[in-house]
Amino acid sequence: MKAWNILLFTICFLYVPSSHAANSNLFREYIGAESDSVKLSDLPINSDVEFHFILAFAIDYTTDSLAPTDGVFNVFWETKNLGPHDIASIKDKHSNVRVAVSLGGDTVGSGHKHAKFTPKSINSWVKNAVSSLTTIIKQYNLDGIDIDYEHYDSNSNTDMFAECIGQLITKLKDDKVISFASIAPFDDGGEVQSHYLALWRKYGHVIDYVNFQFYAYDKLSVPQFLQYYNQQLHNYEGGQLLASFIIDGNIGLKPDDGFFEACKELKGQGKLGGIYVWCADESKNNGFKYEKKSQALLASS
Repeated sequence: MKAWNILLFTICFLYVPSSHAANSNLFREYIGAESDSVKLSDLPINSDVEFHFILAFAIDYTTDSLAPTDGVFNVFWETKNLGPHDIASIKDKHSNVRVAVSLGGDTVGSGHKHAKFTPKSINSWVKNAVSSLTTIIKQYNLDGIDIDYEHYDSNSNTDMFAECIGQLITKLKDDKVISFASIAPFDDGGEVQSHYLALWRKYGHVIDYVNFQFYAYDKLSVPQFLQYYNQQLHNYEGGQLLASFIIDGNIGLKPDDGFFEACKELKGQGKLGGIYVWCADESKNNGFKYEKKSQALLASS
């Protein structure tokens, strides 16, 4: 074999393209949407994982009349124990902790009114969102954002969603306001998934993590969970996909019904991009036992 053929063979052998990220020790948990009693310091934090708290939520609605604001975000998470001092303190104590804020969510206010994505135009929404979120992120010493819009105004379409969110993430990263961004889609067979796939196709390169809501499915078996996980690896090709479970509710794959067995199988296949939990507010009563187990699995070799 000629020398250049040997070199070409070596290069081709070493470069093996992959459609998914390798295993990760990333653990993420939403907090602040349902209770003001849980503290950041309540949660067990394993020093051998990368730990992200995700504040739920900042919403572009007014806090009094609950009207959409065209991208002017306000704080809607419970701030009693999740203020700037609390965030600074937990990050000082744990060098592996980062804190993000999730945008949107399912509802706004106590009346279960849907939090809709309601832009007047791409330019106005992006301008307002960059300005308002920059203020919040700097005030609370945050590191990233998470996109969790689940409802959309009839005047917005998938292209507008992709441009608004994609431009927002790009601008915040370019300005070094945030260091990472994630999305939180789920498979509703239509509107939600189509919006996120449109965003992913055009701006997937600026999105770091995919917090897929596997608990949005009905109750799952281990084989079903693995099937859906592989489907979403294909849908969000090249992305770092996280496995997920919900604390309350008999949906998705529950921790005691095989979730960790499924994660071990994914890890053995080199496909486990991390684990996230909804949510700390619901988990305090059980002593955060599933958080401990999740982090131990991620930290294991």
